[in-house]
Order: sequence, then C-alpha cells, then structure tokens
Amino acid sequence: MDFNAELVNWYNNNKRDLPWRNTTDAYIIWLSEIILQQTRVKQGMPYFYRFAERYPTVTAFAAAHEDEVLRLWQGLGYYSRGRNMLKTAQLVQEKYNGVFPVKYDELIKLKGIGEYTAAAISSFSANEARAVVDGNVYRVLARYFGVDEPINSPKGKKMFQQMADGLLNKEQPAAHNQAMMEFGAMLCKPKNPACGICPLRVGCVAFKTNATGYLPVKLKTVKIRKRFFNYMLISDGKKILIKKRGEGDIWANMYDLPLIETPELMEAVEVLALPQMNVFGRNVALKYNSAVIKHVLTHQHLFIRFLVLKDFPEKLQESWVITGVEELENLALPKAIFIFIKYFFNF
Repeated sequence: MDFNAELVNWYNNNKRDLPWRNTTDAYIIWLSEIILQQTRVKQGMPYFYRFAERYPTVTAFAAAHEDEVLRLWQGLGYYSRGRNMLKTAQLVQEKYNGVFPVKYDELIKLKGIGEYTAAAISSFSANEARAVVDGNVYRVLARYFGVDEPINSPKGKKMFQQMADGLLNKEQPAAHNQAMMEFGAMLCKPKNPACGICPLRVGCVAFKTNATGYLPVKLKTVKIRKRFFNYMLISDGKKILIKKRGEGDIWANMYDLPLIETPELMEAVEVLALPQMNVFGRNVALKYNSAVIKHVLTHQHLFIRFLVLKDFPEKLQESWVITGVEELENLALPKAIFIFIKYFFNF
C-alpha cells in the first residue's frame, strides 16, 4: 500500500473547505495557525474571520492597540497568543516592511512561532519541504506504525519528527501536510476513530492489534493548581469600578474587578472580615454575593465568587479605574468576568 498516495487521495475527496486553504498568503495562514492552536476549528472559525476582517494586512495588525487585540481574543484562552501576535505583526512591519516571511528559517525567529507553526506556514505558503507535526499527526503516526514512545518526551518528539520527515512527499509537501492533519482531525480522531472506512487500516498496526484506544501515549506531567478568587463588584448602575491586571499571571494586561485571592474557599462573610477588605472602606456593606463559579484553564481551576458591594471606596488603588458600564464591551475582560457582568447588568 502506498501510504502517501492513499492519504492524499482521501484528502482530495474529503477535505473541508476552510478559508485559509484557499490562499498562499503567509499572513492569513499565520492568523489561522495561531488562532487554531489548542482550539477546535468550529470554535476558532469566528475568531479567524473577526481578525481577518479587522486586520486584513500585517500593517493593519501592527497598528492595533493591545487592549483591542485582547478584546477580540476574548473567550479563546491562552491570551499570551494574542499578545505575541501583536508583537510579531509589529516586528514583521518593522523588519520586513509589512511582508510576512515565508521561509522556515525566518519564521522560526518570530515571537510565538515554534517549529510546528514555522513548518506549517512555510509549507502552505511557499511549498517548502518541511514536515508538520501537530497533535493530529502524532496520533496518525503513533497508530499507523504502532509507536508507544510518549509523544511529549524528548525522545518521542525527535522520533516522530524523523518519521514525519521520512514520510513527507517532497514534491507536494503542502498537500501532504494538509492531508496528514486533516486525516487526524476527521478520521483518526482521539475517540471513536472511523477505522471501518479508513483507507490506511490495512497497514495500520493499531487497527491490527486493537490498540487505537491506547495510542498515542502521552506522559501526564500537568499538575492542576486550584485558586480561589473573590471579586468585588461595585457600581451605581451607570459606573463601575474595574482593575487593570499586571504582568506575570493569567489574563496579563486585561481588565477585571478588584480581587481578593484566598488560599481556600471561604464564605462571603469570612472574606468581608479579611484585613485586605480595608481598602474598600471601614464599613463595607454587602448587597449580594454570587454562587461559586468554577472556571477551568489548562493548568489552573479557578473558583470564582462575586461580592456586590454598596459603595465606591473613597480612595482608589493605583490599578483601579471607575468607568462607564457601557464602556465594558470595548475593554478586554476575561470571559468569565465579562459573562457575569453582562448577566448582572443585563446588556
């Protein structure tokens, strides 16, 4: 069986019509690749259109303000991706005069672009012979060849890259890479792969040995951190007290509400009795407190409670700002915060 021929033939007959596949514009391909990192196509598609419409060129993107980029990014998670995109656009505008590079050796030097993304952009935009290895490709290779080396181990990463390099159709690298990724996304899926209609099953070790549910192997190295957030919502209905977040933590440089983080889940009355509450005034009056909301991030689980206070504090902290409620839709807020505020004010 000719692996490459069967793969590309399947792809030509079954591929999805995705907008970034109808162009060799490296900028548009870069947009799609960064947006779709750790994001399903269905979820990422609206964001791709949003960014492509708002910033049709690198020059337009480079002129954007970080707050604007983060607001458009709201809900996608991994906000550092959005910040890195802006830095990359600005560098491309400055160093390459607004023309997005297409060569792997130039792409790999840009902020937020690793080996996979550089290979994808160079392959799809310039047909450079670089094998793309993403989660879908790892899965196809591990199952087809029956490899149980963990895909996230140093040895595994090197091994799978070598396998992908060896299989790459150097005459049609773009089509080959697209086919590998699409095959893993649509047919050789993580759960319930469609082995019954798979054109590669005759040569697939996992299919022959009933190991599709076991492969690929991945080391479990992620430790989930639990955090307990108590947000203070203070508003007179027209204005609201918000806070600009700093660097070095989740949601860097975005806006949320004044926050007291506690080492464990506490009742509202216990939070109000904490010394940290003194910044809100001597006689803090509680109007309402929400149920605890669990917000799941990749490495953190946030347990969030909103405490609605009656009065604005007399003195504002350096990072606090009082702004109009109607302005909130123009600010970059984490989705969990924005959803509660939107529900609270019914806008």
